[in-house]
Amino acid sequence: MEQNKSMGIRFSILHRSFKLRIDELLRQRDITGVQFGVLDALLRFEKQGIDVRQKELENSFHVTHPTMTEILKRLEKKQLISCAQSPTDRRAKFITLTGEGHALLADISEIDREVFDGLCEGLSAEQREQLTEITDIMLRNIKNCGKG
Repeated sequence: MEQNKSMGIRFSILHRSFKLRIDELLRQRDITGVQFGVLDALLRFEKQGIDVRQKELENSFHVTHPTMTEILKRLEKKQLISCAQSPTDRRAKFITLTGEGHALLADISEIDREVFDGLCEGLSAEQREQLTEITDIMLRNIKNCGKG
């Protein structure tokens, strides 16, 4: 039965199922998927040594200034990030992860791994590695999909 489904349908089902499970587990930690995305982006910027201003996050997530302001206010209230005004430009706000933010991301990373392990039940370690390599290639190729 599954063999008759197009690849697009298969990816859609996997995406929705994975997202629903992750969202359910995030709710238990009082965080939304969007808030998690912002925290994850902050961690990636941090690992690259980039000082993050609100504007970078707005551009990364393609959201308006007021929308990102609300997201950041909620994350700051939960003590997952800290916001500081730039010493050179009072309009610029620098955002960093707090210790609590780092701890939550480590916890969520474990959740992600658990959900992935559940989806990969029955696959060998080699098949899981191949799946990761294949999806990495597909993600690099996605920007050129459908271009003739």
